[in-house]
Amino acid sequence: MAEAQPIIVIKKIKKGGHEGHHGGSWKVAYADFVTAMMAFFLLLWLLSASNDQTLSGIADYFQNPSAIEASGGRSTSMIDLGSNIDVSKGDDNRNRESDSFENYSEKFEQMEMEKLEDLKTELEYLIDNNPDLNKFKDQILIDITRDGLQIQIIDKANRPMFDLASAVLKPYAKRILTEMAPVLSELPNNISISGHTDSRPYIRKDGYSNWELSSDRANAARRHLVASNMPPEKIVRVVGLASKVPLYKDKASDPANRRISIMVLKKRAEDKIYREMGAMQETLPTPVMEKLSRIGEEPKNIATEQEVQNKIRSGTVRRSGVIVRFRGE
Repeated sequence: MAEAQPIIVIKKIKKGGHEGHHGGSWKVAYADFVTAMMAFFLLLWLLSASNDQTLSGIADYFQNPSAIEASGGRSTSMIDLGSNIDVSKGDDNRNRESDSFENYSEKFEQMEMEKLEDLKTELEYLIDNNPDLNKFKDQILIDITRDGLQIQIIDKANRPMFDLASAVLKPYAKRILTEMAPVLSELPNNISISGHTDSRPYIRKDGYSNWELSSDRANAARRHLVASNMPPEKIVRVVGLASKVPLYKDKASDPANRRISIMVLKKRAEDKIYREMGAMQETLPTPVMEKLSRIGEEPKNIATEQEVQNKIRSGTVRRSGVIVRFRGE
């Protein structure tokens, strides 16, 4: 009888519970890592966005956490770690920013005022110690107004700055402006120049009046200051006010009402001037603005005297009814 064959049993084991060759445990570890990194960078952002007071309160909490437990859960640190949240914190931050800006503006104006006070002292010292200015001391008025430091050069009955109905500066008026120009150029503040007349009626046949006269006198002062090495860009406005702003209202014909006023402008007053100029540009018609922008430009195609003579001889230009301007005039 043949020997019995051994029985071979093959048992198949089914794998279950995990997907893939290595299982899914790596996904759990990766999720934990991403969560930790997110928390870490969120903490860094919160620390960078917190002010010194908040950071100090957090540091106090971690240095002495038992203080909270001893107080029955109530924090003794500089910040409240409890459940009460102040929803007005954002408004408080905005209010602090507004207060900070106002404090900065006040400090800037205070610094600006101190500089103007120093300039006033320097000008007064210059007038007292300069022989050329000291003899005209009673004609130079210096005071600080809400718009800046005001320097007024006034007329005297026996010593006017200009001849009657003239916009030509007298020699001593030029001397005053020459001495003041370098001092006024020291500060970064820009200046405004205004001309004033007294109330006596004045009008020529061609319509030239106190308005034009006061404007021309203010511009004469501007030209001389620039000729005395004042940077021309420091002058932001030149205006004639005729007799509308008298120095002595109860004495409208007083010679002192005829004056040149130089204002060293505060920043706020200068900004106001620029706003007014901007409003004027918006309201004036374009053709008027184009004409104003061309004021002061040199005429083009100016002929020499010889060229004009040649044109007259050739009949190109007739003598009658022609206004000729030569180069160099």
